[in-house]
Amino acid sequence: MMKKFINTPENLTAELLEGYCLAYKDKVKLVNDKIVVRVNAKSQDQVAIISMGGTGHEPAVSGFVGEGLLDASVAGDIFAAPGAPKVFEALQMFQREAGILLVVLNHAGDVMSANMAMQLAERAGIKVKMLLTHEDISAGIDTPAEDRRGLGGCVPLYKVAGAAAEQGKSLDEVYEIAERFHSQMATLAVAMTNCTHPQTGQPISDLPDDEMEIGMGQHGEAGGGRSKVLTADETAERMIAPLMQATGVQSGDKVFLIINGVGATTLMEMNLVYRRAYQVLEENGVELVPGLIGELLTVQEMGGFQMILCKLDDDHAENLQAPAKAPYWTA
Repeated sequence: MMKKFINTPENLTAELLEGYCLAYKDKVKLVNDKIVVRVNAKSQDQVAIISMGGTGHEPAVSGFVGEGLLDASVAGDIFAAPGAPKVFEALQMFQREAGILLVVLNHAGDVMSANMAMQLAERAGIKVKMLLTHEDISAGIDTPAEDRRGLGGCVPLYKVAGAAAEQGKSLDEVYEIAERFHSQMATLAVAMTNCTHPQTGQPISDLPDDEMEIGMGQHGEAGGGRSKVLTADETAERMIAPLMQATGVQSGDKVFLIINGVGATTLMEMNLVYRRAYQVLEENGVELVPGLIGELLTVQEMGGFQMILCKLDDDHAENLQAPAKAPYWTA
């Protein structure tokens, strides 16, 4: 049975956004119901970075609105894409000669809304480029990009793109830096326990108590890698190997490693997984920059995590360390 501190389900999205913006009112504010923007706006001659996505995955996406990261996020209802009119409204709000980078995770509803908003923006003469993230490799390394999901890798991408925009780079330059970062990144998720939809109380996946599933999506989508529950080291080894293959990481390369908890997995467990993944990378002569363990994009109370591996060029490494001031990423 679902046990959550909520009020009426129909007001859930509005109330969670209101509470979030009240808590971090020095950094973000809520505009027109479902658009979260940074309080200290950047200069109009700098590229704006906007992203979008359903609520229920907190802190993503709105938790990364702030200086050095996103200028705005467009929120949908729980696990649902925001509508095209609301995305277009955000594009209008940030229209500028420098242009806008719209970052979209590859999920059907988000892509449909984003494409429609892009068409409206083109008619309105708004300068915007869209970058679609699809770094999930659960369907296979050779799976066409359009069939791969966007997962938590969007968050370090916000950081890299946001830093480039703060440096005054052009829209084409910001896009190139972000797309190059994305092309060298891969994510793989594992689920240990199910989660429920907070508005209905219904489970959104079916996973036996003695099994885990590598490759499960952020809405409980099947991943095809079910097995009996493995140890932390065994899980890390099974996941880091295909991530290394997908990113092409070799001895001498520099990488950024993230363990993103998806709701119910403890920091204790995530530390153990990071430890073994780090060891495997180090054994292969790979250099690791300071990493990240925590919750960036969650799936309510699902137990599990996403392992995100980013092969870094020098400018990416610098941008990850650049100043930032968002509620859930400060540097």
